[in-house]
Amino acid sequence: MNLCIFGASSDRLDPCYYDAAEALGGLIARAGHTVVFGGGAGGLMGACARGAQKAGGRLIGIAPKLFDEPGFLLSGCTELILTDTMAGRKEKMLALSDAFLALPGGIGTMDEFFEALTLRQLGLLDGNLVLLNTAGFYDALEAFLHQMADQGFMSRNCLSLLRICPTPEAALEAALERKGPRGSIRRLEDYTR
Repeated sequence: MNLCIFGASSDRLDPCYYDAAEALGGLIARAGHTVVFGGGAGGLMGACARGAQKAGGRLIGIAPKLFDEPGFLLSGCTELILTDTMAGRKEKMLALSDAFLALPGGIGTMDEFFEALTLRQLGLLDGNLVLLNTAGFYDALEAFLHQMADQGFMSRNCLSLLRICPTPEAALEAALERKGPRGSIRRLEDYTR
């Protein structure tokens, strides 16, 4: 199975985030799955990929050509795919993956996560979608998603299309579960309160 990782590119985070990301990569590799990631050597994506490398796992890095600079991309990927644009990178990551795990991250991670959630809600993306909630990072986002559903801005069904997990082990288990509910354009009107 190809498991797509979204996550921070920053190298200035609390060590607990890198530890969890690296642990997740190792778990993915030891379970015999492939990490699909943005190709970068730094941040949480890089930590996850290095964890997979250390465990002998397969890595598919996907990056826009503008990132192809010395020291920016992780060396030793099983496969490295260069795209023309950031949008092309995201499209390729989504197309090649069977499930999606968002580690803590900034606006790029939120962009990737919300596009995946939107596509899943519309029934256009089939893989499980998981947030790795290291150190409670996604607690506020979880509350905000519930607020959107409570106030009718988002279907309650949308909440069932993702899982929020506190540990790498739980996140991997959720990603590998039998596929959860699938969205449909016909379910967008379900604004039960």
